[in-house]
Amino acid sequence: MTQEQEIKKREKCKACVIAFVVCLAVSIILLVWGFLTPPKGEINASVLKAVGELFAFAALAVGGHAVELGYDLKISKGDTAVELNNDK
Repeated sequence: MTQEQEIKKREKCKACVIAFVVCLAVSIILLVWGFLTPPKGEINASVLKAVGELFAFAALAVGGHAVELGYDLKISKGDTAVELNNDK
């Protein structure tokens, strides 16, 4: 791998980490805000599903970064399992 390709790979990795940190910070702020404000009504199931999907995407982003660093990753939920190996 050339030095130019290595620099591009590091920049891409930094962008993923920055996006993850921003999403994590926003989700923590919203979580705290949700505890501090009184409820104004019922939380629709579609909102809960959307939040769950966003957390799943964040977990996959961290998992992808872990695989780049040389770790293996296995995520399972119910009957579904996703496994990422660092085999070369």
